[in-house]
Amino acid sequence: MKISSQTKPAIWGAVGGAVALAIVGFTWGGWSTASSSERVAKLRAENAVVAALSPICVSNFQKQPNADAALAELKKISSWSQGDFIAKGGWATMIGSPSPDAAVAKACAETLGTAKT
Repeated sequence: MKISSQTKPAIWGAVGGAVALAIVGFTWGGWSTASSSERVAKLRAENAVVAALSPICVSNFQKQPNADAALAELKKISSWSQGDFIAKGGWATMIGSPSPDAAVAKACAETLGTAKT
Protein backbone atom coordinates (compact mmCIF):
# COMPACT_ATOMS: atom_id res chain seq x y z
CA MET A 1 0.00 0.00 0.00
CA LYS A 2 1.35 3.36 -0.99
CA ILE A 3 0.79 6.34 1.24
CA SER A 4 1.26 9.73 -0.31
CA SER A 5 3.99 11.94 1.06
CA GLN A 6 1.37 14.48 2.12
CA THR A 7 -0.43 11.97 4.36
CA LYS A 8 2.62 10.71 6.26
CA PRO A 9 3.04 13.83 8.46
CA ALA A 10 -0.65 13.65 9.44
CA ILE A 11 -0.34 9.98 10.41
CA TRP A 12 2.83 10.61 12.45
CA GLY A 13 1.13 13.60 14.07
CA ALA A 14 -1.84 11.44 15.05
CA VAL A 15 0.47 8.73 16.48
CA GLY A 16 2.49 11.32 18.42
CA GLY A 17 -0.69 12.98 19.66
CA ALA A 18 -2.05 9.64 20.88
CA VAL A 19 1.18 8.89 22.75
CA ALA A 20 1.23 12.38 24.28
CA LEU A 21 -2.43 12.07 25.26
CA ALA A 22 -1.78 8.73 26.98
CA ILE A 23 1.21 10.10 28.88
CA VAL A 24 -0.67 13.20 30.03
CA GLY A 25 -3.79 11.19 30.89
CA PHE A 26 -2.01 8.62 33.05
CA THR A 27 0.32 11.07 34.81
CA TRP A 28 -1.84 14.15 35.38
CA GLY A 29 -5.30 13.24 34.12
CA GLY A 30 -6.15 10.73 36.82
CA TRP A 31 -6.48 7.77 34.49
CA SER A 32 -5.64 4.38 35.91
CA THR A 33 -5.54 0.79 34.84
CA ALA A 34 -7.96 -1.79 36.17
CA SER A 35 -5.24 -3.52 38.19
CA SER A 36 -4.10 -0.34 39.94
CA SER A 37 -7.72 0.61 40.69
CA GLU A 38 -8.30 -2.86 42.13
CA ARG A 39 -5.17 -2.56 44.27
CA VAL A 40 -6.26 0.82 45.65
CA ALA A 41 -9.78 -0.47 46.34
CA LYS A 42 -8.41 -3.50 48.19
CA LEU A 43 -6.11 -1.31 50.31
CA ARG A 44 -8.97 1.03 51.21
CA ALA A 45 -11.20 -1.90 52.15
CA GLU A 46 -8.48 -3.38 54.37
CA ASN A 47 -7.93 -0.02 56.06
CA ALA A 48 -11.67 0.35 56.65
CA VAL A 49 -11.84 -3.10 58.26
CA VAL A 50 -8.91 -2.28 60.55
CA ALA A 51 -10.48 1.05 61.48
CA ALA A 52 -13.75 -0.70 62.32
CA LEU A 53 -12.26 -3.61 64.28
CA SER A 54 -9.46 -1.95 66.25
CA PRO A 55 -11.86 -0.21 68.69
CA ILE A 56 -13.37 -3.64 69.43
CA CYS A 57 -9.88 -4.94 70.18
CA VAL A 58 -9.20 -2.00 72.49
CA SER A 59 -12.51 -2.61 74.26
CA ASN A 60 -11.73 -6.33 74.66
CA PHE A 61 -8.34 -5.44 76.13
CA GLN A 62 -9.78 -2.90 78.57
CA LYS A 63 -12.56 -5.26 79.75
CA GLN A 64 -10.20 -7.90 81.08
CA PRO A 65 -9.81 -8.11 84.86
CA ASN A 66 -6.10 -7.23 84.89
CA ALA A 67 -6.22 -4.52 82.22
CA ASP A 68 -3.98 -2.08 84.10
CA ALA A 69 -1.23 -4.65 84.60
CA ALA A 70 -1.49 -5.81 80.99
CA LEU A 71 -1.31 -2.19 79.77
CA ALA A 72 1.79 -1.58 81.86
CA GLU A 73 3.34 -4.73 80.41
CA LEU A 74 2.37 -3.65 76.88
CA LYS A 75 4.07 -0.30 77.33
CA LYS A 76 7.28 -1.99 78.49
CA ILE A 77 7.50 -3.99 75.25
CA SER A 78 9.13 -2.47 72.17
CA SER A 79 6.72 -1.01 69.66
CA TRP A 80 7.76 -3.69 67.16
CA SER A 81 6.49 -6.46 69.44
CA GLN A 82 3.35 -4.82 70.80
CA GLY A 83 1.15 -6.09 67.97
CA ASP A 84 2.35 -9.64 68.66
CA PHE A 85 1.56 -9.19 72.36
CA ILE A 86 -2.01 -8.13 71.50
CA ALA A 87 -2.42 -10.98 69.01
CA LYS A 88 -1.11 -13.59 71.47
CA GLY A 89 -3.44 -12.25 74.15
CA GLY A 90 -6.40 -12.98 71.88
CA TRP A 91 -7.81 -9.46 71.90
CA ALA A 92 -7.42 -9.07 68.13
CA THR A 93 -9.24 -12.32 67.35
CA MET A 94 -12.73 -11.39 66.26
CA ILE A 95 -15.81 -13.56 66.66
CA GLY A 96 -15.97 -16.10 63.86
CA SER A 97 -12.29 -15.74 63.02
CA PRO A 98 -9.92 -18.61 63.77
CA SER A 99 -6.88 -16.39 64.25
CA PRO A 100 -6.02 -12.81 65.17
CA ASP A 101 -5.67 -10.16 62.50
CA ALA A 102 -2.14 -8.72 62.54
CA ALA A 103 -3.19 -5.31 61.21
CA VAL A 104 -5.95 -5.01 63.82
CA ALA A 105 -3.51 -6.06 66.55
CA LYS A 106 -1.01 -3.42 65.47
CA ALA A 107 -3.65 -0.68 65.35
CA CYS A 108 -4.99 -1.81 68.72
CA ALA A 109 -1.50 -1.70 70.24
CA GLU A 110 -0.91 1.79 68.84
CA THR A 111 -4.18 3.03 70.33
CA LEU A 112 -3.47 1.44 73.69
CA GLY A 113 0.10 2.70 73.62
CA THR A 114 -1.06 6.28 73.37
CA ALA A 115 -3.68 5.84 76.12
CA LYS A 116 -2.95 7.56 79.40
CA THR A 117 -2.52 5.34 82.43
